[in-house]
Amino acid sequence: MSNESDISKKGHEVVQSYLKTIDTSPGVYRMLDAESRVLYVGKARNLRARVSSYARPTGHTPRIARMIANTASMMFLTTRTETEALLLEQNLIKQLKPKFNVLLRDDKSFPNILVTADHAYPQIKKHRGAKKERGAYYGPFASAGAVNRTLNQLQRVFLLRDCSNSMFETRTRPCLQYQIKRCSAPCVSKISPEEYRASVKDAEKFLSGKTTDIQARLASEMNKASEAMEFERAAALRDRIKALTQVQTAQGINPQNVTEADIIALHLENGQACVQVFFIRANQNWGNRDYYPRVGQDVDAAEVLEAFIGQFYDTREPPRQLILSNDIENPDLMAEALTGKLGRKVTLIVPKRGEKAELIDGALRNARESLARKMAETATQARLLNGLAEAFELPGPPQRIEVYDNSHIQGTNAVGAMIVAGPDGLMKNQYRKFNIRGEDLTPGDDFGMMKEVLHRRFKRLLKEDPERSLGLWPDLLLIDGGAGQVSAVREIMRTHGVEDIPMVGVAKGVDRDAGKEEFHRTGKRPMALRHNDPILYFVQRLRDEAHRFAIGTHRAKRAKAVGATPLDDVPGVGAARKRALLAHFGSAKAVSRANLSDLKAVEGVSGALAETIYAYFNEGR
Repeated sequence: MSNESDISKKGHEVVQSYLKTIDTSPGVYRMLDAESRVLYVGKARNLRARVSSYARPTGHTPRIARMIANTASMMFLTTRTETEALLLEQNLIKQLKPKFNVLLRDDKSFPNILVTADHAYPQIKKHRGAKKERGAYYGPFASAGAVNRTLNQLQRVFLLRDCSNSMFETRTRPCLQYQIKRCSAPCVSKISPEEYRASVKDAEKFLSGKTTDIQARLASEMNKASEAMEFERAAALRDRIKALTQVQTAQGINPQNVTEADIIALHLENGQACVQVFFIRANQNWGNRDYYPRVGQDVDAAEVLEAFIGQFYDTREPPRQLILSNDIENPDLMAEALTGKLGRKVTLIVPKRGEKAELIDGALRNARESLARKMAETATQARLLNGLAEAFELPGPPQRIEVYDNSHIQGTNAVGAMIVAGPDGLMKNQYRKFNIRGEDLTPGDDFGMMKEVLHRRFKRLLKEDPERSLGLWPDLLLIDGGAGQVSAVREIMRTHGVEDIPMVGVAKGVDRDAGKEEFHRTGKRPMALRHNDPILYFVQRLRDEAHRFAIGTHRAKRAKAVGATPLDDVPGVGAARKRALLAHFGSAKAVSRANLSDLKAVEGVSGALAETIYAYFNEGR
């Protein structure tokens, strides 16, 4: 249900006008400004009661007062229960990113360790994304680094393979992993299937927290080997025990009485927040990560933590227990919502003493230290942006800097790259890549490629945010190149009517040495900065990051092109059927020459698909 307000009304009068149109149902409400931008999303057990609290002209915190003053209309969605309203509220906040809500800005997925189950000799590897592959998943781990450290140590302890199935099948002699004692070389039968399965079971026991038995058994085997004077085997077992101990030591926190939980600690200071999350699984610490949700000056800890939990677990599976640094506004409601998501009971606790309180104290200390570092970095970044504005005569410190670069080899696999930086540093979720599509471009035409990239960028901006009100437009463009590139980009900007955006070309200068860069601007003489100027170093870092991103994108495109075959364009042939066809015929050329009966003999290829493939390659014959 949505209503339009009287344009002449503003603020609490607008809110008041809605009270007679809503009832006491639970639901979600949205407050919108005069341009219909969402200012705030909230939930309520009783919509009428909650909305009436905004209808008062006084008695609000400064943040809520500003929000009400900017409200020109409202929208409402009723739900069956307050739990549904809570889930809908957090989902809408993540989608709409309202100005006055607490907002979790980092929504990356977490990696897991996967022990596969589709092979006689299971593989152990890092896995991120949907759990579609058969096998046992262990996680989440806080970062790829946490997974890699654990995998490296597990390989030293249990000697499990990490190679792909195709590589495994083609080995004729052990690889380097075997030579450095990180794999038992099942590919060439250096270990029996029974022994290997025993190692897999031990690895899974370790990942499930059952480490005592493993260490005792390894120690017993080492002693037996030593007594039998099998000193090489005894030394290998000693190294495995040492590696197992190192895994546990590296994890730092290994609680005795907490089997499965996320430890979530919040520190608020000067209108900024840091939330530290530790992942405890199988009585082991599987890493931690810090988050910096967007908050206001007058937001209390209970509201911030509840908003964080709701958004954090919107797309993630919660553990059985959340150990929190402080209470949230609706703990019972949140527990009910998470229990419904997990399908088993989830509890939220705020410990006051004991081991769990000690875990929270450690997480809080991390949160305080992380926020202090973040605030120091933000202050430094603010000084650099102010310096950049002064150096290039900008109207104010830029809030969004876009840096562009191209990469190609003699015009092939050409890509353009855009990186973005702002007050919080590099904004990697805003990076964009552009596959150069211009068919009339001369191979290696850098000017033409840059023009195509900027043409597409401004065309999209004008379509998505013509009023420049969503924060998508840059305050400064940095272009890799000199006067020629600047002239080419200026021509595109003139075409789209966006010449008011400041733009600077960064050229290598004399001898192409870093430190001798020249800066080119339309209608002004080239300029340079002092060799040791922090602003120069800042621009160099931005340009180098754009160059790194462009080269990485180009290499990925080139690698994909190398692995491409004519089968990629055949309708109905995906990755699995492509592999089956190549395995059966040996090459794409052989597939193209195969007769219909041979195509039908391939496993996984239906009669209809065989006819499609045959028709694709034989249409002109």
